Amino acid sequence: MHSNWIGSRRVMVLTLCVLALTATTSLANIRLPAILSDNMVLQAGDRVRLWGWADPNEEIQVNVSWRDFQWSIQADETGKWQFPVKAPSIGGPYQIILKGKNTVTVKNILAGQVWVCSGQSNMEMSVQSSANAEQEIAAAKYPKIRLFTVEKAVAETPKEDCKGKWVECSPETVPGFSAVGYFFGRELHKELDQPIGLINTSWGGTPAEAWTSMPMLEENPNFEPILTRYKEAVAAYPQALVKFKEDTDKWNEAAAKAKTEGKPAPGNRPWAPFGPGHPHSPAGLYNAMIAPLIPYTVGGAIWYQGESNAGRAYQYRELFPTMIKSWWNNWGQGDFPFLFVQLANFMEVKDQPGDSAWAELREAQTMTLSMPNTGMAVIIDIGDAKDIHPKNKQDVGKRLALWTLANTYDKDVVYSGPLYRSMEKKGDTIVLHFDHCGGGLVARDGVTLKGFAIAGEDRKFVWADAKIEGDTVVVSSSGVANPIAARYAWADNPICNLYNKAGLPASPFRTDTWPGVTVNSK
Repeated sequence: MHSNWIGSRRVMVLTLCVLALTATTSLANIRLPAILSDNMVLQAGDRVRLWGWADPNEEIQVNVSWRDFQWSIQADETGKWQFPVKAPSIGGPYQIILKGKNTVTVKNILAGQVWVCSGQSNMEMSVQSSANAEQEIAAAKYPKIRLFTVEKAVAETPKEDCKGKWVECSPETVPGFSAVGYFFGRELHKELDQPIGLINTSWGGTPAEAWTSMPMLEENPNFEPILTRYKEAVAAYPQALVKFKEDTDKWNEAAAKAKTEGKPAPGNRPWAPFGPGHPHSPAGLYNAMIAPLIPYTVGGAIWYQGESNAGRAYQYRELFPTMIKSWWNNWGQGDFPFLFVQLANFMEVKDQPGDSAWAELREAQTMTLSMPNTGMAVIIDIGDAKDIHPKNKQDVGKRLALWTLANTYDKDVVYSGPLYRSMEKKGDTIVLHFDHCGGGLVARDGVTLKGFAIAGEDRKFVWADAKIEGDTVVVSSSGVANPIAARYAWADNPICNLYNKAGLPASPFRTDTWPGVTVNSK
């Protein structure tokens, strides 16, 4: 008995040693993050960064097929390494070979333009869910457009890697990819004649604070309510989780009973409680779905989000720029182009002028244009009153592309609809001045302008008569003898028709700064 136990113990110890050696050997192998893999696109002509893991202090030989040279680099004491190299000019395919205790080869690499595509459900919404999906999918034969989708994840601290892989764009790979991302990339590909790399990292229903780094949230006292809500939710989470499981069990029982009786399920399934691991947690998505992409060199980012922050639109005036800065600061590429989509028209049409949280969110987005290298696609004309996810994603992608074609790639195109610049009061009228008139202002349907309202000292808005005079719009109303403020398309779902001759719609705006419905929302 004693002898057998000793023999068994020796076998066990030997087995553990072998397992430990195997694990150590596995960890020692050169390993790359998911974003550095076959089929990727490198930002053409830029200084790009390769990085990964190996054995502590391991020496690694680096060969890139576009340079007749070999570099020798060394991992640090933790096994991490990073290597900058100038990417090739437009073209490919290229490959990268890394040699250490193992050899890693990255194949079928192209050099072109790389864009991050992020936001909530309208960015996540797939090509197969967009308008004319069958035709769009069948025509998506673009092997020089490469797609990478970051698998959804939440993290309490910044992660070094994510799950996902690069694939060539084809009718087989495009259906589940971001529709806005794809249509944006397709426009760039056609207009620039360059390979395009698109990185889709999005999650429906999520607020901007989830995509912002924690240090940036913590340093601004105005975001304390966001952090306090989360801390309180974490403290209450164990009890909330028990209740969630109880409610879910009850719902499952009721649903099973309803099914046997041929009846519909009893309402919606219970929602998971807010707390650790929830996609709304501050910095949770930044940590898991943005941080792992850094320091992959990109040309810019496109963003479609805001619906989940509409109830806190005044806060978004600070929160959204803070989120953008957190990306810029941590990416280490300076203020790369950051384009965003203004919220579309949605919900019921109102008969009278009034306040609107969605209008205030659009205003906060427009205010963000004061930041360098930002751009905005206005889509107030292609929403759906009954669907928060309008299917026309083709025009969304195209309008985003117009802005960057003009401002990033120096193409001579009209890239924005009219943007309000200033007002002047003339008697019983208000004269509105605009930038981006695009050859002239027009009423899209060829009749009278719609969507303008004015108010006097009583701050009560009424619909206004509006007419185009050159590059201005003159508004007035017989019911307001002394107008002091004007608004345009100031509603959840406004009826409005001011465009420029290039066919791009004017952005909603107001000339007043009177407190709105979300001014105290935190």
